[in-house]
Amino acid sequence: MDQFGLECFPQVFEICDEEQMLGYMAYHGMPAHYPHWSFGKSFEKLKTLYGYGVSGLPYEMVINSNESIAYLMRNNSLCLQILTIAHVYGHNDFFRNNTTFQATHPELTLSNFKSRADRVRRYAEDPAIGADKVEAVLDAAHALSFNCRHNAGVRKLSPAEQRERAIESARPPRDPHQDIHPTQDAPEPNLRRIPLEPEPDILLFIRDHNPYLTTWERDLLTIVHEEAQYFIPQIETKIMNEGWASFWHHRIVSSLDLPADLQMEFMVHHSQVVRPHPGSINPYYLGFRTWHDILRRCEQPTPEERERYGGPTDDMATLFRIREVDRDASFLRQFLSGRLMREMDMYEFGPEDDQYVVQRVADEDNWQQVRDTLINGVGMSGFPVIHIDDADYDGARKLHLSHAYDGRELELGQAEKTLAYLHRLWGREVVLETTLQDKPTRLRYDQDGFSSRPAA
Repeated sequence: MDQFGLECFPQVFEICDEEQMLGYMAYHGMPAHYPHWSFGKSFEKLKTLYGYGVSGLPYEMVINSNESIAYLMRNNSLCLQILTIAHVYGHNDFFRNNTTFQATHPELTLSNFKSRADRVRRYAEDPAIGADKVEAVLDAAHALSFNCRHNAGVRKLSPAEQRERAIESARPPRDPHQDIHPTQDAPEPNLRRIPLEPEPDILLFIRDHNPYLTTWERDLLTIVHEEAQYFIPQIETKIMNEGWASFWHHRIVSSLDLPADLQMEFMVHHSQVVRPHPGSINPYYLGFRTWHDILRRCEQPTPEERERYGGPTDDMATLFRIREVDRDASFLRQFLSGRLMREMDMYEFGPEDDQYVVQRVADEDNWQQVRDTLINGVGMSGFPVIHIDDADYDGARKLHLSHAYDGRELELGQAEKTLAYLHRLWGREVVLETTLQDKPTRLRYDQDGFSSRPAA
């Protein structure tokens, strides 16, 4: 891949059949994973859908690891194997170079997943614990695993730094006329409050602040949190990553001197991969079109683009730089232009009078609103932002949380189930402040179950 400028981990390919691919899909692509009933359920669902022809199987799967492992379907044709191998190298380059993945420690991926699987099996096989107790904790942890910091690029302050910031915030602003004004005592910050600042990492907070958890329960919360942190970068870069891999499989295979029949087959397969999906977003299509549009801007910018971005520029150097520093939200905000959106016939639709209707199209007046709606649903933006505010609410060790309401309400049924899991892990009443039907609402889960009432 050196001739194309790609920088990849060493790549290993494994050939698998349908049954093996279904297993890898159920286990998120990992050759080793801890046991849990949800993975078996996922396997049976995938197998049933595949058996009835309702859904197909991926041509390949790639693991973010060093060395990278990719699974190829045994029954792929020669042309399809060439395409998927080129696609894999695009993913490999992205995993190695995109900054979002730098904290995933790819050199330890396989050993870490195996170590976690061994620990969970050891707890499940321990007569003093058993599989039922292990699965009960894992059920709760899975429900809360993505209630965490969504952007690893924003450094979390240490407790000492949070304490210092609380003290600094309590100091009154500097008064240039202090010599003529009466002295005012600075308010004392509440340094005994836990947490000092809103805490987004719910599993880690419970692990560290619930004194009644056993050692094995704390370890299970750590395991689930660490695995969520491994997968978050893939959620955050789905469009960029699939678009980048599609861009490179198209560029690599097009450079090969293939026979005419293989060239025709490649065009068919490539078109199937990057075709638009009416009524939904195909990340392969959106990413592929956006990367090609960036390349066009570099090579042949319009006068407006030349004024805004400069150019012409070193096209591939620009693409490699963007691949390194962006994630889906920033990528689309910068490079999904109104012109490109109109070329792709993008629009926004939503519910109205018990049916779905087109609410906006990407014309000159509305394309930015349509783009922003799209951005609000990509990556981790689709998960609600919830923080722990107080671990001793009402002085009774109740857990108080707040939902950062952005116009999207929590689904009440899901909120009830999630609070039940949170109550299971915390062992005390939990209270969540949110907004429902434009009114402040307090959701509560205690020993009597779930309740919802207007906030006082």
